[in-house]
Amino acid sequence: MTPPNAQPIHFAGHADLVNALHGLRADPLAAWGGNIVIYRGSPQARIMLIGEGPGATEDRLKKPFVGRSGKLLDQILQAVNFNPARDVYITNVVKRRPPENRDPTPAEIEFYAPYLFEEIRLINPAIILLIGRIAMLTILAEKRGISRVRGQWYRQDGRWIMPLFHPAYLLRNPKKTPGSPKSLTWGDIQQVRAKFDELTGPPPEI
Repeated sequence: MTPPNAQPIHFAGHADLVNALHGLRADPLAAWGGNIVIYRGSPQARIMLIGEGPGATEDRLKKPFVGRSGKLLDQILQAVNFNPARDVYITNVVKRRPPENRDPTPAEIEFYAPYLFEEIRLINPAIILLIGRIAMLTILAEKRGISRVRGQWYRQDGRWIMPLFHPAYLLRNPKKTPGSPKSLTWGDIQQVRAKFDELTGPPPEI
């Protein structure tokens, strides 16, 4: 995977990438004073989740998906026996919070894209879950609405990739009735569990 409109970058290891990101000073969102937010979870994970960008809680704690959306995301993962600290690596397209939680601009996405694609190369996940529209557009260049493509598998560079509804959308649509966003997401994450087991073997019985 390489960013479509930017020069690829290369680091010897994940720690070097993290150090380089923490050293950014002239990136396009730096002027707003937010913190660099890189990842949580395990760099050895076989599943990578990519969201849009940090929010206020994420900016304060310097970790992605740790607010209300992050807690729901963890519950979704745990419902199919994924351990968020061990089994997944969670990051975002842009590494600082856009002001007032607006969508990142194309220029902002383009600036951070080489770091994200290098992150993917270094983590080398078997499965990538794209959380929301911005992640889907960045990785797949998919311009259809996420309601039309969520739950579908894509193949890219030997990886299995699936777009999912953002947990913030699920919080705004809390009913779990047939065909609701929560119900659809439950089916999607079960597909992810099945694909993970197919690729790596089922978890041991306790």
